[in-house]
Amino acid sequence: MDGFLQPRMSARADGVHPRVRGRDEELAFLGGRFDALAEGRGGVVCIEGPPGSGKTRLLAEVQRMAVERRLRLFRGGTDPDGQFVPLGPLLDGLSTGSGSLFDADRLRSLAAAPEQRFWLLQELQDRLEQVALDTPLVITMDDVQWLDDVTLPALRTLSVRLSSHAILWVVSVRSTVVAPDVRTMIDHLESIGGHRLPLGPLADTAVTGIAEDVLGAVPDEATLGVVRRAEGVPLLVVELLRGLREERAVTVTGGVAVLTGPALPTGFQGSVRRHLDQVSPQAREVVRAAAAVGRTVTVGLLAELLGTPAAALIEPVQEAVDASLFVEEGERLLFRHDLFREAVEGSLPAAVRKAVRRHAADVLLRRGAPVTEVAALLADSAGAGDRVAVELLRQAAAELSASAPSSALALSRRALELTDGGAAERPVIIAETVLLFWQAGQAAEGRALAAAALPGTMAPEAEAQVRLGLARVSSQYDFTEAVRQARTGAALAGAAPALRAQLPALECLNLSMAGDFRATADAVAEALDAAADAGDRAARATAVAVDSVVWFYRMDWDRAFALAEDAARLAADVGIAHSLWVPEALWKAFLLNAAARVEEALEESASGVRETRRQGQAAAMSLWLGNRCRVLLDAGRLEDARAEAEAAATVQVLGLGNFADATVLYTLLRVAVHTDDREAVRAYAADVRDRVIADPALLVRNVGSWLLALVADHEGRPDRAMEVLSEAVGTFGLVGPSPTSPDDRADTVVFVRLALRAGATGRAAEAVAAAELRAERNPRFPVLAAVAAHARGLLDNDLAVLLRAVELYEGVPRLLPRASALEDAGRKLASRRAAEAAPHLDAALNLSTQAGAERDAARVRRRLRAVGAPRRRTSSRRLAAAWPELTASEVAVVRLVAQGLTNGRTAEHPGISPHTVSSHLRHAFTKLDITSRVELARLAAEREHAQ
Repeated sequence: MDGFLQPRMSARADGVHPRVRGRDEELAFLGGRFDALAEGRGGVVCIEGPPGSGKTRLLAEVQRMAVERRLRLFRGGTDPDGQFVPLGPLLDGLSTGSGSLFDADRLRSLAAAPEQRFWLLQELQDRLEQVALDTPLVITMDDVQWLDDVTLPALRTLSVRLSSHAILWVVSVRSTVVAPDVRTMIDHLESIGGHRLPLGPLADTAVTGIAEDVLGAVPDEATLGVVRRAEGVPLLVVELLRGLREERAVTVTGGVAVLTGPALPTGFQGSVRRHLDQVSPQAREVVRAAAAVGRTVTVGLLAELLGTPAAALIEPVQEAVDASLFVEEGERLLFRHDLFREAVEGSLPAAVRKAVRRHAADVLLRRGAPVTEVAALLADSAGAGDRVAVELLRQAAAELSASAPSSALALSRRALELTDGGAAERPVIIAETVLLFWQAGQAAEGRALAAAALPGTMAPEAEAQVRLGLARVSSQYDFTEAVRQARTGAALAGAAPALRAQLPALECLNLSMAGDFRATADAVAEALDAAADAGDRAARATAVAVDSVVWFYRMDWDRAFALAEDAARLAADVGIAHSLWVPEALWKAFLLNAAARVEEALEESASGVRETRRQGQAAAMSLWLGNRCRVLLDAGRLEDARAEAEAAATVQVLGLGNFADATVLYTLLRVAVHTDDREAVRAYAADVRDRVIADPALLVRNVGSWLLALVADHEGRPDRAMEVLSEAVGTFGLVGPSPTSPDDRADTVVFVRLALRAGATGRAAEAVAAAELRAERNPRFPVLAAVAAHARGLLDNDLAVLLRAVELYEGVPRLLPRASALEDAGRKLASRRAAEAAPHLDAALNLSTQAGAERDAARVRRRLRAVGAPRRRTSSRRLAAAWPELTASEVAVVRLVAQGLTNGRTAEHPGISPHTVSSHLRHAFTKLDITSRVELARLAAEREHAQ
């Protein structure tokens, strides 16, 4: 748990901290960031430089400045041996102020539990928000190149989400050794307004100043000649000067430090060895043992390693502290600098170092340390065939697999390396490693390892289990691969009944997602039989849900709804509702939206969010976020849909799969088209080409082709739009997803209009025939009749049918399809009875404006001018006189945030997610040209008072 912090830095014997030399520009910049923080503007600063360049010293100065200004300060610590400890920098961090900044026990439980990373970030965000609303907060983190892969995305995500708060993030990183994901994070933070402070060598004047500080006198030229051999690296400069002073190689005469002894060599390890030689053999032994263990160590661990009572270490430890070899921090001993520890460690024979680290791992485990905390020691010190180490590494990998898959993968690969080729457990470790490759997003490597190991190296039961795991994981990213894995596993003889039921269920699920509904229908029957034979109700729930999907595409919506209800009941009975790979409730929400039962669909979505939060299923949250933004889009709430989609897109830690990714892109691009945001249209279209259009699954490809067709039509190229749809329109006669996927039956009208513009009358007629057949077979769903009439009216250019469509849309809560029908009827009336056209066009304009569809509204205004009824430009954005730049949703959020509410508390009022609040705020800040909540509160006071 974090305790009270005093900034840690080296001090002179009189207790006065030496000034920072040679970093005046950097300190001035940091001072400016503190001034901005006092005004409520936070930010991110990354101090970057090679080892020994003074990054830690500059961070200590930041900490001192924060304490002097009475700001809340949190210092997170990192450790090269702590990369497998989720949230280690936060759990071991220190803070100023009353009480702890974080509940360490709560963070540990969230970091360790499966699929908790989403909620972990939410909890961290809520806590930081609360603190920053009371007092500006400074968060420092040294050596972020050693961050674990829970803290790393947390730092990236939270610094962005909390950019409007009075939080200053100051981190340091080694410029010489930076992993790609760390470099990506730093580049991303810089691209969104973060600042990079590179530290180079010190100027000669700064070196002279440091020499005065250390020697207590002005150095002569000979002394400076020695010190210049450190090439301006602050740590080496200080070490050389200390060596000169402690070996009495300089004499102060008349206020000048004169070199009187031999010059020290420039080798840093030599300097460290001489430093060690000045302490007793007992202290030297303690320092070397500590260096072998890692960056931090406790006296108790040292005592066990050295086989001596802890009391016997009092004097040697104190001697090492007095010699500035160690720095005390609570119950732990830290080396004064990592370079110093590395130099001591490098002087040890490799065999000795490995033996000490292996012994340290054993001691820590005996003392009850979590296996993840000693994983780095084990991975580094174990030898080939060390079965105990292998089992411990597997255990650590299993514990980290959900929250930190990259770290888990590294440990599992190490376990595999240590395992003999003929060991009985090797096939199982291969299987575990393959799964972790998938979870860590390294699919190609996982496939390669699986191809080398499968089949033939495992018992059927083990292989079937691996195939099931591969199918479940790949179902997020590649439906066809999931089908292949499930089908191969199901064909294995000798698998347990549960596996023989679950594999067919997963196969039919992914066949449906891939869009192969003929194969899906056959697979459903087999899955239902297998589930019945095994008595597996979970597998049956999945198969029934997929059966519902089949009947939906067979145009029997009543049966599809009935089966969806049965599947949801089965899933609820066995406790797997809203799970990652069983889609019962999510499918029901899709059906409700397809039937234009908007409020029920939104409630189902809200229920899904609550349930996933209760069960801690963060990955399933991505599917529910996609569902919610899609419902809002279809309902015509464009700004809310965009905000929800942007919120889903920023939840990067979830690893959105191909279908969830496509759904979010679908929403964002459709909103951009309706609002005529040409720059956004181009950007999202590029994303579609990169991430969607080449997907092996027909359903996902159809999403991509439909979106690119809409973009081509938006650009005035209907011929190109039909070319893009060439594969999708070939499915009109098949049971399966429509060319206008993801399925919105109102898009049939959009397709017919596009096809007519391109001269593809035959394709338009096929779409109309399919819409009429669907409406005929499902008379209890008014939206289908309205869509069919609208499409027929367009195809035949029949005013009476178009007017009938307008009547049928009454009571259907779909703003934009209703507006489209009114516009088409008004357009047709304008050619015959212009006076009667205006009311229809007026109604279309009002609905388009209400939806925020500015491109549609502009088109309708042009039609009104053509019939002699011009209308003044209005906008859904101008609903609050004090905030003319903002939408209604943005105004609601801004007013609550200006009152001092956190994102979480603000979200409780409109009933949206905190991430959606963040999205609304980002847009509002951009429109208002402000960057902080303090500025927002000031602006709100001015504007609301003026009203």
